[in-house]
Amino acid sequence: MKLSRKAPSVTSLPRAPQDDDRARVRTYTITMGIRMACFVLMVLVTPYGWYTWVFAAGVIFLPYIAVVVANAGRDSTAATAEIPARALEAPEAAIPEENPSIIEVQESRPDGQDDPA
Repeated sequence: MKLSRKAPSVTSLPRAPQDDDRARVRTYTITMGIRMACFVLMVLVTPYGWYTWVFAAGVIFLPYIAVVVANAGRDSTAATAEIPARALEAPEAAIPEENPSIIEVQESRPDGQDDPA
């Protein structure tokens, strides 16, 4: 069996699920806040004109955009993974030898008696 000389890199791990969830909730909350601002501006800004239709479009389409963006999440295989060629090599002491020494472990009962079996 031939072992790889490179240790796995911690930086190639994906983002933690809690961090990903927190980012999704923040994105959704910001988008829905913009939607509420569009609704308030649509009702309060007078005289009504072309911008009223822009605010109305924000009120109508922002929930869909917020859900799609929040559910998209983050691609774990994107730029966060480290290129294997750039990974640091493992120290020589961490790599097992080709023919490691054999260690034998024998168990005995604490009272010194052998098993009847």
